[in-house]
Amino acid sequence: MLPERDERLVLAVDLGTSGCKCALVALDGSVLAWAFRPVALHAQGAMAEQEPLDWWQAFLGAAGELLATDAPRRGRVVAVCCSTQTEVTVCVDRAGQAIGRAISWLDARGAAAIARRARGAFVNVEGYGPLKLWRWLRLTGGAPSSTGRDLAGHIAWVRDEAPALYERTHKFLNALDYMNLRLCGRTCATQDSILTAWVTDNRDVNHVRYDAALIRLLGVDADKLPDIVKSTDIIGTLLPAVAQALGLRASTPVVAGAVDNSAVAVGAAVADFESHLYLGTSSWLGAHVPFMKTDIRRKIAAVPCAVDGRYLAMALQSTAGANLSFLRDRILYHPDELASDEEHPAVYDLLNQIAARVPPGARGLIYTPWLFGERTPVDDPRLRAGLLNLSLEHSREDIFRAVLEGVALNTRWMMEPFAKLLGRDPGTVTAVGGGAQSAVWCQIMADVTGQPIRQVESPIQANAIGAAFIAGVGIGALRFDELTRLRRVRRVFEPSQALRRLYGDKFADFKEVRTRLAPLYHRLNAPRASAP
Repeated sequence: MLPERDERLVLAVDLGTSGCKCALVALDGSVLAWAFRPVALHAQGAMAEQEPLDWWQAFLGAAGELLATDAPRRGRVVAVCCSTQTEVTVCVDRAGQAIGRAISWLDARGAAAIARRARGAFVNVEGYGPLKLWRWLRLTGGAPSSTGRDLAGHIAWVRDEAPALYERTHKFLNALDYMNLRLCGRTCATQDSILTAWVTDNRDVNHVRYDAALIRLLGVDADKLPDIVKSTDIIGTLLPAVAQALGLRASTPVVAGAVDNSAVAVGAAVADFESHLYLGTSSWLGAHVPFMKTDIRRKIAAVPCAVDGRYLAMALQSTAGANLSFLRDRILYHPDELASDEEHPAVYDLLNQIAARVPPGARGLIYTPWLFGERTPVDDPRLRAGLLNLSLEHSREDIFRAVLEGVALNTRWMMEPFAKLLGRDPGTVTAVGGGAQSAVWCQIMADVTGQPIRQVESPIQANAIGAAFIAGVGIGALRFDELTRLRRVRRVFEPSQALRRLYGDKFADFKEVRTRLAPLYHRLNAPRASAP
C-alpha cells in the first residue's frame, strides 16, 4: 500500500450520458467524496444530441460542490483527469467553441453515409466491400459501425448532410477531447478517444498514428482531426479561469485521461487476461491483452486503450442497467394518470430485495434485454426486449427477477466468444458500475455465467478510480503494475453448482428465443418510408 502520509488527491471527472460525476480520489484508489449533476439528452428518431455547455456546467457544479468549502482539500489536489462517454462527436471552431450540440453515441443519422463509404462496387460482406473491410481490420482492429453510431458515422454525416457545419468545423473532438480543451486549452485526442473514427493504424500500440488511406476512405480533411496523445500524457495545466473557478492552483496538471471503457478497465483489472464486467446503462466485458485481435463475426475486438503496451479486448451489450431504468421510469413511476404525487423510494434497493425472494429461474419467465437492439455477439439493431412465458401465476416480483436474469443471460451469451478471443477461461470476473452494487445481481451473474464474480468497494466509482490511477501514472506517482494490489475487494460471489442445470437450460431457451423471434423483429422494425 502507499504510505499513509501520502494525502495527494486527484480530481477525477466521470462524464456519462446521464450527467457528470466528480470525485476526489486518493492515489491508493480510495474515494474521499463525490458529487453528481445531471445532463439532458435531446433525442428524436435517429437523432440524439447533448449540449457541450451542459457538460461543462455540470462539471463546474459537481467539482465546485467537492472543493468550494474546503481549502485544505483543494490544496491536496495534484492533478485533474477525465473519463468520459465515448463515440460522441463535438464540432469546434478555431476559437475552441462548440458549434451546436454534440452528436451522441445513440445518434444513428450516419448510417447511410457510412453505407456509401463502406460498400464495394460488386461484392459485399455484411454491407462492406471486402477490400475496404480488410484494410480497416488489418490497420485498426475494427471497422465503422453500420448503425452510424460512432465517430466515423457522425463525421460522415456532417460531411454529407451538414456541409455548412463541416466547413465551420476546425476539429472533430470526442467528449473527452472537448473536456480537456476546456480544462487546459489544448486540442488533442487520446489513442482510445479517436479509435472509432477508424482512421488510425493501431498495429503498434506504442505508436498509434493516422493513416492517410483510411482518412481518404472516411472522406474527412486530415487537418480537421486532432493530434494523438497517450492517456497518461500531461497535456497542460488548468487554464487560469478554470483554476480560479475551482479554487485550485493554475499549475495543476491535466492528464489526458481515457474514454469510459478504458478508464473502467484501469480501475477494475489491469493484469493481462484478467476480466471485468461493467454494469451500467450499457454493459461490457473487458480484459487487457498483449495483442490486437478481432472476431468480426461476433463483433469483439482488442483495441488501443489507456494502459501502456496493451490492447483492451471488449464485448459490448447495448442495454443492461437501462432495463432497470426503463422499468422504473416507464412502468413503475411513469408520469400519467396512474402515477401518484408521492416521492419515489430507493427503487433499485427495493427491486433487489424483491428479486432476492423469487426463486432462481423467475418461475419460468424469460426476459430479453434488447431495448436498443444488440451489439455482441450479434450486431442487430432491430432486436427488441420482451417478456416471455407470462401467466396468471406470475407477479411483478417475478418480472423483477426475470429482468436481472435476462441481462445475466445476455452476458453469458457474449462471454462465450469473448473467452475464445482471450484464448482462455475468463476466470474470476471483477464487477464494476452501478449494477455491481447489488449483491443479488452479482450472485445472479455468478450463477448464470458460471464464473466467480468479484465485487469491489465503490463499484459505481470505477471510472473515477481508473481516471485517478491514470493521473497517478501520468505524474509519476504510480505504475500500472502496482494497481492490482490497490484494488479493494468487498466480496467474491461463487456460482452455485446446484443451479448449473437450471440456468444451462434457461440459457438454451434464451438463445432459441432470439433465433425464432429475430425474423419477426426484423419485419416489425424494418425502416419505413416517411409518409408524404
